[in-house]
Amino acid sequence: MSNYFIKEEKIRFQHVDYAGIVFYPRFLEMLNALVEDWFEEALERPFATIHETNGIPTVDLKVQFRKAARLGEILTKYLWVKNLGSASMVCGFRFEDQQGKTCLEGEVTLVNVAISTNRE
Repeated sequence: MSNYFIKEEKIRFQHVDYAGIVFYPRFLEMLNALVEDWFEEALERPFATIHETNGIPTVDLKVQFRKAARLGEILTKYLWVKNLGSASMVCGFRFEDQQGKTCLEGEVTLVNVAISTNRE
């Protein structure tokens, strides 16, 4: 695979549960941050600007939790386009630990929605 958007994220106390591993909803927050960063940094379309007239909601999410991530680790987060439609796109994603082992992977479907009409 090529044409990745790549960001690193340090696992902080706010991300983990009592056992010191990432609480699974925090992975989804990290994914959303990755999507927002991609729109702003790679596409030059910050969500703050997009959401004035349109929204980019997630309409489908497929996630596989492969390996626990722990407090203090640094994850490398990858995002890429798998399919681009006229009003939607499917992106693949993968989060790897420092040894290159996959912690999380899947795909997310995003849709361009006009806020005024709530239609594609």
